[in-house]
Amino acid sequence: MSTPTLSPAPSVPLSPATPAASPYQEKLINWCRSLGGRAPSFQILSDRRGGRTAWSCQVSVGGQNIQARFWYDGQYVNNAREDAAECALQFFGQLPSPQGPQPRHLQQQQQRGYGAVSS
Repeated sequence: MSTPTLSPAPSVPLSPATPAASPYQEKLINWCRSLGGRAPSFQILSDRRGGRTAWSCQVSVGGQNIQARFWYDGQYVNNAREDAAECALQFFGQLPSPQGPQPRHLQQQQQRGYGAVSS
């Protein structure tokens, strides 16, 4: 797999030319303001994959760089920004981390009472 490279505009702070911030981006911006810190800085990342390019985002908040979870098609770059903002809010404890599905074998053990002590 190739190493992701920064797009030509490595640092993309929110500005009038940037698409409107989505809910998680707004929440992250407001949280940074409430702490008296700098606004988050979004970096759009690209990775050439065959004949296409995948896009992701990394957000820098207070010296911490947090990567989005997923890669997106070019028309969904704002989703990459939103993904990175959500990850940053989870990292800083402003949103709960996703619980994710449990592996099937653990679900079956719980249904059968595996490990339960009988009285």
